[in-house]
Amino acid sequence: MKAAWFARAVAAALVMSSACAATAVRAAELPTPAALGAQLGPRIGQAVTVAVLEPHLKHEGHMPEVRYVGYPADAVLTALFGPGWRSPGQELTFRALDGFMSRIPVERFAQHRAWLVHARADGRPFQVDNDQPGGKPVPLGPFYLVWDNRSSTALQAEGGMQWPYQVVSVDVGPSSTHALLPAGLAATYADAAALARTHCLSCHRIRGYGGDKMPLELDVMVRGYDRATWRRWLLEPASVRPGTAMPPLAEGLPAPERAAIAQRLYDYLQTLSALPAR
Repeated sequence: MKAAWFARAVAAALVMSSACAATAVRAAELPTPAALGAQLGPRIGQAVTVAVLEPHLKHEGHMPEVRYVGYPADAVLTALFGPGWRSPGQELTFRALDGFMSRIPVERFAQHRAWLVHARADGRPFQVDNDQPGGKPVPLGPFYLVWDNRSSTALQAEGGMQWPYQVVSVDVGPSSTHALLPAGLAATYADAAALARTHCLSCHRIRGYGGDKMPLELDVMVRGYDRATWRRWLLEPASVRPGTAMPPLAEGLPAPERAAIAQRLYDYLQTLSALPAR
């Protein structure tokens, strides 16, 4: 299955021309770290050591500093797609081995520094602990997207939702706004659509758009929830379904802000679900 997907992705990348870069999705499979360094060239192909506060190791409100080895994300993306990947209105999709997808607007890379890392600088295994009872450590390779969050309280509060690991390929294409804000939905829901993209669509979907890890259609599912149950499911998922792999919504934010996000998502999805299907 994975080999077939890679074949389709590579074929798509070969047939896409630079003339349609702004309107078509282009896909690129990531090579090995050594091959990627060679592709980047002698000037920027030397892996660098970067220090970040690791959101996937957060414990009792504290994120430890971890030093990783890798390459600047903007240099990797330019090597894969050319400078056109920065065009406004596009977004990047980082695809993981298990079907997790992280969709990130290109504008974020102009606001914050990021790296695609492939090892720990201290030589320890390239993995993070599993916070599930009895869970095995989670491998991070082949690549892990990390952000310079040491001096950004906003990135620290955001947690690890935009830190995809086990990344094997990257797509670049038009923004998902047309799917998340279809005709007939007020533009006042743009903030809610952005929240859904950040917190939900790595695993779930809205109107067919989203991740493959748990491809539930949220705009359909929300019809079966009252506001209180929805809020509990998002904020305390293990209390609704013990043993679920779903993490609590936006753990790094204060409780009132987390509750406000859950309510905003509920209102947005209920409104979206009342619109005619595509």
